[in-house]
Amino acid sequence: MCFHRRFLTMTMKKKIPSVQALYDLCKQTFSPFSPSPPSSQAIRSISSLMDSLSPADVGLAEAGKEDDRGHGPFGVQLFNRVDRWAQPITYVDVHEGENFTMCIFCFPTSSVIPLHDHPGMTVLSKVLYGSLHVKSYDWVEPAQIQKSAGTERSKVRLAKLVVDEVLTAPCSTSVLYPRRGGNLHCFTAVTPCAVLDILAPPYDETCGRGCTYYRDYPRSSFYVKEDESVGGKEDEYAWLAEVSTPDELYMRPQKYTGAAIKI
Repeated sequence: MCFHRRFLTMTMKKKIPSVQALYDLCKQTFSPFSPSPPSSQAIRSISSLMDSLSPADVGLAEAGKEDDRGHGPFGVQLFNRVDRWAQPITYVDVHEGENFTMCIFCFPTSSVIPLHDHPGMTVLSKVLYGSLHVKSYDWVEPAQIQKSAGTERSKVRLAKLVVDEVLTAPCSTSVLYPRRGGNLHCFTAVTPCAVLDILAPPYDETCGRGCTYYRDYPRSSFYVKEDESVGGKEDEYAWLAEVSTPDELYMRPQKYTGAAIKI
């Protein structure tokens, strides 16, 4: 029996809180001495634990409830009634470490985390409640780059569409890897929703893992030489241009109120 299977069996016998078990498994999986990205078995074990989590396990006892008083899922008044149009995305830091980060994003309806990348990172995402539209891309390799005078940046790069769908809880955990699985993605809340993310390793500007934002353009927007073309349908590809951090990205931190994690 492999380590991860033994770990899950031991966790069930000891009745360890789910979020603690998730932390312990991530700590073992994303250690500096472990392979990166982790083995498929390790990812399946973490995904299985994330699939079993309920909103209450991470402190979202009032999951998905919005009311006219502007109360978020933590029962805390985050904004005035007159400011409902500017509802922020709530960011909850569950655990922040050198090797991995566990965090929660709580989205009001129609809020967006714009298209962005995860350089050198493996990311697992679990929709805890509600419905979330996910659109993701991977870079086409070898790189297809075009000069552009009509975008914010001078160059665009070709990417292949990986996911373009609505995820509604309960649903399976999604996984992206450094070079596959939809490393560049955008989240749009179809309904009030929350997402638990595990990022390994976490963003770190000093290590070259800064977050870059992009805007996507249809493949037909820019000319491609015949010898540089790639196969597939027109809508399976897009040109991505780097953009500055969007002004409309509005997040507010909130204290984690779920089961305490023993580090």
